[in-house]
Amino acid sequence: MFCIEEELKKLPDKPGVYIMRDKENHIIYVGKAISLKNRVRQYFRKNNKTKRIENMVALVEHFEYIVTDNESEALILECNLIKKNMPKFNVLLKDDKTYPYIKVTVKEDFPRVFTTRKVLNDGARYFGPYANTGAANEMLDFIRTRYQIRQCKVFKSRTRPCLNYQIKKCSAPCSRKNFKRRIQRRD
Repeated sequence: MFCIEEELKKLPDKPGVYIMRDKENHIIYVGKAISLKNRVRQYFRKNNKTKRIENMVALVEHFEYIVTDNESEALILECNLIKKNMPKFNVLLKDDKTYPYIKVTVKEDFPRVFTTRKVLNDGARYFGPYANTGAANEMLDFIRTRYQIRQCKVFKSRTRPCLNYQIKKCSAPCSRKNFKRRIQRRD
């Protein structure tokens, strides 16, 4: 049997995500915390709470939690759980906003690497999600500079390489003549 008072004593003083469930075992709320111990206890105190929180706590039959390594991981996990379960009492993060991923189009003859917020079942490789968009863009810039992967959305043959080739951010596979020369040098 689940005793809320006993379970509150067991909560760790670590970052993570907590999941509130009702008697039918439906997820009614998902939240994140820097300290699970402090955050979850706040819900069950008798102090000033909004009517919405009071209504939610009245429905809580039991809760569970997932410990994460840091607050960023908790944020991403919270976002994913809310989008997947659409809890009744969560107001934020139910929209279509998501964290960016880095997508590698491995099925194309000359793959591209770019950021996207939609993960599709299209055979591409996805890396992420990144809680920090700046970090994703820095990684993307590093990959493009280091490996000179094509960036053009529409791949078509050209007689001259693109500007990205000139600034050493693309190997210019669209310029077949130039690309053949590069392959021959490697052999």
